[in-house]
Amino acid sequence: MTNTKKVAIVTGANRGIGLETCRQLNQLGIITILTSRDETKGKSALASFNEEDGNLLFHQLDVADLANVAQLKSFVIENFKRCDILVNNAGVFLDRGVSIFDLPEETLQETLEVNFLGALRMCQEFLPLMRDSGYGRIVNVSSGMGSISSMGGGSAAYKLSKLMVNGMTRIMAAEIKDEDIKINTMAPGWVRSDMGGSNAPRSLTQGADTIIWLATLPEDGPTGGFFEDHTPAIW
Repeated sequence: MTNTKKVAIVTGANRGIGLETCRQLNQLGIITILTSRDETKGKSALASFNEEDGNLLFHQLDVADLANVAQLKSFVIENFKRCDILVNNAGVFLDRGVSIFDLPEETLQETLEVNFLGALRMCQEFLPLMRDSGYGRIVNVSSGMGSISSMGGGSAAYKLSKLMVNGMTRIMAAEIKDEDIKINTMAPGWVRSDMGGSNAPRSLTQGADTIIWLATLPEDGPTGGFFEDHTPAIW
């Protein structure tokens, strides 16, 4: 399949901010691959768009499974030969309010496996495609809870996983600073979603806004930053 349009991958996109990100990228005419660990939920999410131009596709993806990530990469190479935008949105929040002294090790391991290692795997697999084309935009979805300056007690697994994503972003940005590949991390704020709950003050559209901004940065745009509402956030 020959393609001149930009190609985006969004992980954890069967609902919430991920799904809204797919919607907005698709509206910009970007070929968007909606991924989800659960194939049934992913296909149902895709069907909710009712779009007919072929710019939106589904591919099953478990970011905790390296072989599964490699399968997605093979699909992208075979069909598009490029990846321009990667949004690492997949995440779990398994220890809400749990004291670090009561945190089961398996909960910490599962959280890091998805939230941190999953994002790392995706970057390692798809950055080479960006280098091949000389262009790339990577957005790592983090959280204000991953900021050391505002970190308090509880939810240690989730907070540490996002702290590691923020650190990874800085390290990667420094290593590719001379290339037109921008990698940033962002906090969507407290958003009305399955994770954020119905009492959250921000809409999905607001939560995805900074993701879209970072995913479409111009050549002179920032890299290695942590943003909220297009503004540098305190680390």
